[in-house]
Amino acid sequence: MNHSKPTIYLDNAATTPMHPQVISAMTEVMTSVYGNASSVYSVGRIAKAKLEEARESVAKCLNCLPREVFFTGCGSEADNWAIKGYAMANKAKGNHIITTQIEHHAVLHPCEYLEKNGFEVTYLPVDETGLVSLEDVKNAIKDTTILISVMYANNEVGTIEPIREIARIAKEKGVCMHTDAVQAVGAEPIDFQDLGVDMLSLSAHKFNGPKGVGALIVRKGLKIEPFMHGGAQERSKRAGTENLAGITGLAKALELAVDNLPEKQTKIREMRDYLISEIQTNIPHIKFNGHPTRRLANNVNFCFRYIEGESLLLMLDLNGICASSGSACTSGSLDPSHVLLALGLPHEIAHGSLRLTLSSNTTKEEIDYTVSRLKEIVHRLRLMSPIYDMSLEEQ
Repeated sequence: MNHSKPTIYLDNAATTPMHPQVISAMTEVMTSVYGNASSVYSVGRIAKAKLEEARESVAKCLNCLPREVFFTGCGSEADNWAIKGYAMANKAKGNHIITTQIEHHAVLHPCEYLEKNGFEVTYLPVDETGLVSLEDVKNAIKDTTILISVMYANNEVGTIEPIREIARIAKEKGVCMHTDAVQAVGAEPIDFQDLGVDMLSLSAHKFNGPKGVGALIVRKGLKIEPFMHGGAQERSKRAGTENLAGITGLAKALELAVDNLPEKQTKIREMRDYLISEIQTNIPHIKFNGHPTRRLANNVNFCFRYIEGESLLLMLDLNGICASSGSACTSGSLDPSHVLLALGLPHEIAHGSLRLTLSSNTTKEEIDYTVSRLKEIVHRLRLMSPIYDMSLEEQ
């Protein structure tokens, strides 16, 4: 098996390479701060101080209180905890939850779990660009509604939702508001206080931090059940000895991500727009997905008619290009992306999707190479497609 570094990495929405300064900060903790933060002696107190230093750093980056930062094992855990933890702690108030059809499965599956346990969930539709309607949110709220969960930005098509406005609606109705901001933290400027949400999920490996560590920001005073029972860690809300090296890595990565973020966004957006333009110019029979302007700076998503996304991915990989597909074929499922179907795309078009997500290190040369390979691959796959033959005959 070839473990050499890929030529061009364009799957930064899936994960990101760790920043050298993050590795350095984590290495220091792993080699010198070995104590258990729950221990009372000096070595433990040093670890505890390092833990709280990281918590304060995250709070500063997101403009929340340190006591509102709870460290988790990942973004999926943060989503699960927000939804199940809040629902179970507040079921006496009501049993209705509102979310959208395009959420990550870390939100959708907990909602489905709660439906089996006496809760009612409304899954709001989105328009063809992936935006949820504020009117739909307002109209869905009932006397029994206790929680609204809408993602900050979609992980597949990059559309940024009107979270601030939804949070305002929720507050007016006395409903708790959670946002899965896993794709947005580190990529978009986020101010927890200004945003107005009550809970926010994030994951370190999306912004050049380590895998296996995330956080849930929980507004002070909010009633939420502990996610894990055991010790008194994370103010008795999340038992388990803290992953101090991972938490330190998360904090350092977030500091680096928010530093000069607007400038980095501008650079990435220029590369993204160039990539979109080159694909549209060079390849026919395509469909651009997501909102044209309200989208993450690094996200490009297209459907290529008459071909399968899985074949596209495998052939790009043979050319040293790492990308991903909205189609879940590569994970053994024949179903196309639930996000693309929610945008109104038919199955046969949704199956041919490709997501390319850039970083601030992506170059014009890499984009030119990617587009030239993509053009060749799409042409080759279409020549093998009986559907493409039929469409040419009809034309």
